[in-house]
Amino acid sequence: MPAPPPASLPLLQGLPPVAAKRARVLVLGSLPGAASLQAAQYYAHPRNLFWRFMGELVGAGPEWPYPERLRRLGAAGIALWDVFACARRAGSLDAAIRSEDARGNDLRGFLAAHPGVGTLLFNGAKAADAFARLHAPSLAERPLRCRRLPSTSPANAAMPPAAKLAAWRQALQEAGIDC
Repeated sequence: MPAPPPASLPLLQGLPPVAAKRARVLVLGSLPGAASLQAAQYYAHPRNLFWRFMGELVGAGPEWPYPERLRRLGAAGIALWDVFACARRAGSLDAAIRSEDARGNDLRGFLAAHPGVGTLLFNGAKAADAFARLHAPSLAERPLRCRRLPSTSPANAAMPPAAKLAAWRQALQEAGIDC
């Protein structure tokens, strides 16, 4: 079945950033999927591994209510946001994001308000590629460590969960997060 024309897709608005003032790491996704937008919670799809990994690494696991998970992430120095502020997409897959009318979030403003953030971790290839295209040129003067990590999405089934977790652990440790 062919994809619907861009004009027939709704313009999806992302979620606001979640960050404590002392954040040192910003995890950037692309744009929340349908389950996350409906719940107004990052990584709300029950098969997404993000919260399971954060439980293993910093004690912010899915067994906690969402506000407590966010508090624990903040206490560990981890912030959450997305590269895209809004975009058109059929379904929840990153590959379906239409770049022609996608708009980026104000990462420059976020980083100005959170000067302790020195590391950007991209949750998957789409987030890393979109950041490089939309944001990297305007942030060239700011020294940032950027690292693309394997997506925690259930759509990324090519890598075993244990290998993904190891990559996330290493990236957080390199950024000075106690895991």
